[in-house]
Amino acid sequence: MHKITVVGAGNVGATCAQLLALKELARQVVLVDVIEGVPQGKGLDQWESAPIEAFDTRVSGANDYGPAAGSELVVITAGIARKPGMSREDLLQTNAKIVRSVTEEVVRVAPSTILVLVTNPLDTMAYVAKQVSGFPRERVIGMAGVLDTARYRAFLAEELDVSVEDIQALVLGGHGDTMVPLVSYTTVSGIPVAQLLNRKRIAELVQRTRDGGAEIVRYLKTGSAYYAPAAAVVQMVEAIARDKKRILPCAAYLQGEYGLEGIFLGVPCKLGAGGLKEILEVELTAEERAALEKSAQAVRETIGLVQAVL
Repeated sequence: MHKITVVGAGNVGATCAQLLALKELARQVVLVDVIEGVPQGKGLDQWESAPIEAFDTRVSGANDYGPAAGSELVVITAGIARKPGMSREDLLQTNAKIVRSVTEEVVRVAPSTILVLVTNPLDTMAYVAKQVSGFPRERVIGMAGVLDTARYRAFLAEELDVSVEDIQALVLGGHGDTMVPLVSYTTVSGIPVAQLLNRKRIAELVQRTRDGGAEIVRYLKTGSAYYAPAAAVVQMVEAIARDKKRILPCAAYLQGEYGLEGIFLGVPCKLGAGGLKEILEVELTAEERAALEKSAQAVRETIGLVQAVL
């Protein structure tokens, strides 16, 4: 790609920009933020690391959207972060207004871009961006499942004392308390996890995955996760920029898949040139399907709360 823009120069956005540059996924990475000097300073700092890290991606920062013009892909991380005791839903109204404003600006300068949403509550913010932009679903994707799956895999690898590379898993559903780790599709180098751990321990690790973001918030007290979320974004961007056609769990706009429509929800997606190439429908157990429908209902309720913002 020629240019990727990251909107929001906080911890997630800045880390994301650095990783995009390190992987040379575009010739230019533009960091946009409303706080004067912050994106410029962080962008310059990252560009000065280029001779050491040996990348030629030019990183720069701006307080307006002019430098983002013509971006093939825009990552939206802008929004307020979750604080201790705050649910993702508490973020709703403020972040919906921010995402609406950002999306309007992005569409103005880069009408053919692909949007990757990171702002929470994720599924609802992706819905806001799609409604405001008018883009087809192929060009509006939410980052959630890659992060949730990474947490699930990390916890399993730690529990079993094996390499994270040997854990295969999928986490579907909304990005929050109702996410659905698919135990029936969780394997360790092809071995079903149910052969290696008992149901009680698996259930505990599933719950830890659901609480993964909140666990980090409790430790940090004044912030939220950013290393793993940024890495998750970059994995998605790499799949798109390099047309890798990777199968990754992402928040996609459903049009009948899994019997659901009109909402964004975490499902297995094929990502490649142009964004979303295909949604894969996998067979679910009765328990998993019920959990997915419960998750969808939670997302629907949240979407209902932002209609006034649209």
